[in-house]
Amino acid sequence: MAWEVFSFIGTVAFAISGAFVALEEDYDIFGVYILGMVTAFGGGALRNVVIGVPVSVLWDQNFLFGVATLSILLIFYFSKSVISHWNRWGTYFDAIGLAAFAIQGAMLAVKMDLSIAAVMVAAVLTGAGGGVIRDVLAGRKPLIFKDDIYAVWAAAAGFIVAIGFYQNDLALYALLVATATLRILSFLFHWKLPHGKVTNEQ
Repeated sequence: MAWEVFSFIGTVAFAISGAFVALEEDYDIFGVYILGMVTAFGGGALRNVVIGVPVSVLWDQNFLFGVATLSILLIFYFSKSVISHWNRWGTYFDAIGLAAFAIQGAMLAVKMDLSIAAVMVAAVLTGAGGGVIRDVLAGRKPLIFKDDIYAVWAAAAGFIVAIGFYQNDLALYALLVATATLRILSFLFHWKLPHGKVTNEQ
């Protein structure tokens, strides 16, 4: 049950996120649809390539494709009434998508009996991959490369799933809330990872 819930939440959140970015860049309806779909399914495709799952399994998700399409169209046709609130809510949608897909990707890697490191990589790729593709296609600096903490929360969620937390659905939902909340807090309060410094000495 948890797998389906996380798939649904992640798909809706990232489809909306991609659609809004496309609207901000003044894309037409086709561009909005493409960017929304790439954001919703790109991370899963990258994960499948890395961990050895056929990418073609993505095409079996007819229900999720329908959900993503409906989410994108709703945002497109009602964009005038909600676009003004995007700066406030955009990060929230992205954080929810990051958390849901990170946990989902980790669950799949655990099911395949992969190592803890591989589970964490699967979590990061699934959670952040779609957003990276979205930002690159939109000509933006990907969130994963910005100062505030982003992909670390996906890796942390993957680690928690890898050590056995995934066995309880309620615990997984709590992890979803915690991961999304930490991502939002890191954005609001500008939490940053340490930076290295290079000095040019003559």
